Amino acid sequence: MRAVVAGGAGFVGSHLCERLLAEGAEVICLDNLATGDAGNVEHLRDHPGFRFYRRDVTEHVHVGGPVDAVLHLASPASPVDYRRLPVQTLKAGSVGTMNLLGLAREKGARFVLASTSEVYGDPLVHPQREDYRGNVSPVGPRSMYDEAKRYAEALTTAYRHEFGVGTGIVRIFNTYGPRMRPHDGRAIPTFVAQALRGQPLTVAGDGTQTRSVCYVDDLVDGLVRMTRSDVPGPVNLGNPHELTVLELARLVIELCASSTPVTFVPRPPDDPSVRRPDISRARAELGWEPTVSPVDGLSATIRWFAARFGLPCPPKLAAAAGVPAGASAAPTAALPARPAPVTASHIPVPRAGDEGATTMPIPIGQAAGAED
Repeated sequence: MRAVVAGGAGFVGSHLCERLLAEGAEVICLDNLATGDAGNVEHLRDHPGFRFYRRDVTEHVHVGGPVDAVLHLASPASPVDYRRLPVQTLKAGSVGTMNLLGLAREKGARFVLASTSEVYGDPLVHPQREDYRGNVSPVGPRSMYDEAKRYAEALTTAYRHEFGVGTGIVRIFNTYGPRMRPHDGRAIPTFVAQALRGQPLTVAGDGTQTRSVCYVDDLVDGLVRMTRSDVPGPVNLGNPHELTVLELARLVIELCASSTPVTFVPRPPDDPSVRRPDISRARAELGWEPTVSPVDGLSATIRWFAARFGLPCPPKLAAAAGVPAGASAAPTAALPARPAPVTASHIPVPRAGDEGATTMPIPIGQAAGAED
């Protein structure tokens, strides 16, 4: 299989590239690095089946040769990013989706849209099934992301019906794991960074709002299954195990063996009160359900954060991973107090002579590119 992964240098996209390569696929990774990070795919640069192109999918997208699958994950996805880039977020969901659908139509390829649970807004039904139409404000503080994804779903459906493109839509619920940023505004990376630094964990509101968190490996498995199927969707992909935000904070504190307290801060407007997927359709049509428990997934995430930023690994987690107590697995950078300035890396991810490949230094930002 030859797959185009748009947004492939993001959090979820980079894990998806890894999985596809491991299964023998050739992967063409497109990312404009607005929120993606070339460092997320640096370890793939020498893989013979991998190509990276710095491309903005809101501009014309051309890929030479055959393509079997186009996976659209290109969008700012964290509140910090889509509020900073509202127009770019809307363009990624509209113009970017149309360009990638056009590529899939041209190549006769399977197209998979990474949509989001945010299409349900602040839901009035619980758990959320795919036939629920949502409770969303088109002019609210999250509207640039919510409405971009709702439009993208409508456009994907239209291409399926009018042009016969083999499309599939997945709605991704809260996902976490290695390569998330500590400052992207989402609960888990924020809590982990705070706990490892010994800072109070900041919980919005009274912490009774709920989230269902899915480890990235489970999510990627669902994306691959959707790609290899002919299921049109939409299909919810997420972990139906529900936690309050306060329970989540206390679990992170426990796993980090921290004594740091919880503090409460004002809750953002339009913050959903509940979030839990009904995954009956994913089970029936894809044979998919998550298998990684919150304890195991959070433990792996905490170990990665400790190693990535040169902080001591919590003793219990270090022992489970074979890391000496109080040591970091691979200290590489100090954990920043705020997003670091853009730097440059001269990683030769594209091959010289590849059509459209950029051979200039690739800027690396504090990246996410992850859905939910």
